[in-house]
Amino acid sequence: MSGRHILVTGGQGQVGLEMARLSWPEDTVALFPTRAELDLASRDSIRTYLDRHPVDCIVNCAAYTAVDRAEAEPELAFRINGEAAGWLAEAGLPIVHLSTDYVFDGSKTTPYAIDDPVAPLGVYGASKLAGERAVLGSGARALVLRTAWVLSAHRHNFLKTMLRAAQTMPRLRVVDDQRGCPTAAADIAATVQMILLRLLDDRAAPLGIQHFVNEGEASWCGLAREIFRMSAERGGPVAEVEAITTADYPTPARRPANSRLSTAALHRGYGIEPRHWQGAVGDIIDELLGPPARNQEWDA
Repeated sequence: MSGRHILVTGGQGQVGLEMARLSWPEDTVALFPTRAELDLASRDSIRTYLDRHPVDCIVNCAAYTAVDRAEAEPELAFRINGEAAGWLAEAGLPIVHLSTDYVFDGSKTTPYAIDDPVAPLGVYGASKLAGERAVLGSGARALVLRTAWVLSAHRHNFLKTMLRAAQTMPRLRVVDDQRGCPTAAADIAATVQMILLRLLDDRAAPLGIQHFVNEGEASWCGLAREIFRMSAERGGPVAEVEAITTADYPTPARRPANSRLSTAALHRGYGIEPRHWQGAVGDIIDELLGPPARNQEWDA
């Protein structure tokens, strides 16, 4: 194979699908194997794939993301989120590994910095933390990129759930005491690409842990209301949103009350300045519903 080849795992997830939509340099080819071609639950499958498809670097977007189900399936969560991440890093290639705000317990009152203590509340967060440690301890040139509250026009996510629910429910109850940074999968993908190309060309590129989220913050309730405001502008589904507490909506897994992540280190190391989440959400809703209708004024 000529040129540079990048293995992207999790190609059918939100970020993976956006990675596939990116334009790459002419000398760079991104590979998106199916689960049949690359089974991350199998160390042998990973080794066989890499033997047959020599690549120059890896982006690990794959993850077990069923936060509540993970409480009942810890072995599978740790296999995919923890062990498989380490198996990929064993290849010794430059690797960008996606992680999550769930490595934190949410007790901090300000955005989390990259060096803040970790303390996951449940299996999902613990399994993702295991993956971070496996990747960073592998000896590979590794960068762990934590993100949060991922949204896109693809797959399952909060934005699509809200629009779907509003088609049949005029009033929705949404948690208002958890805060985070709504983040577009497209923006994560673009950031990963920038980091990856830098890693390939610059041996001095910062490694270790970084955070990427869109600028600004919201509660889930606030995000829902903004989604419906934008949906109304486009003639889409709308619902009234009632604010509730986490205690009013019990789930098998505990969620961090504060999921805000600081991107200051990423700006220092890579010069990346995230756009505000409202613009990012607007682009996703445009893709799903079309742009807002505009009044046209004609000259007499």
